[in-house]
Amino acid sequence: MEWQYHAKAYVMLHKPAGTECSQKPSTYPSIYTLLPAPLRQRPCKSAIQGVQAVGRLDQDTTGLLLLSDDGQFIHRMSSPKKHVPKVYRVTAKHPVDELQRAKLLEGVVLDDDPKPVRAAACTVVDSHSLDLTLTEGKYHQVKRMLAAVGNRVEQLHRSRIGALDLPSELAPGQWKWLSDEDLLRLTSLS
Repeated sequence: MEWQYHAKAYVMLHKPAGTECSQKPSTYPSIYTLLPAPLRQRPCKSAIQGVQAVGRLDQDTTGLLLLSDDGQFIHRMSSPKKHVPKVYRVTAKHPVDELQRAKLLEGVVLDDDPKPVRAAACTVVDSHSLDLTLTEGKYHQVKRMLAAVGNRVEQLHRSRIGALDLPSELAPGQWKWLSDEDLLRLTSLS
């Protein structure tokens, strides 16, 4: 891969299952082992050294993950106040029905927060899968939301952040620099 100078690093990673979004993983390999050393150890004057994940995905969740060494960008993309939409393809254990979809859109109460959490959008793809759009991220949120409507997540894949889709040609474990157009698509909504 060609390595050009970048004042700030903005990359996307297709996170594979069985990896943790942590510099110091507890059980599974770190996503940072998938990146070259110059991204993990970028010299900088700020508190951030090397790229950091913009939010986290559970170890068994796959899909689009952004990484950067730009603290303002990380905050803009991950702050719940910015309402950056994130789209997840959910494969459920049991058939998904219209009542479950309606409850996800209306809002469900999670065990640690009395304020209902709702999906910004929810489209049933087939009998056992749906595309769920969220604008905030809580611990195991999608799994807990599906459990609250009487179902269970079997597979979870993040396909989109803002207006940026995970490219089909980016295989699990691969990364690439974000283009100027990618950055514009991401920042135009936040």
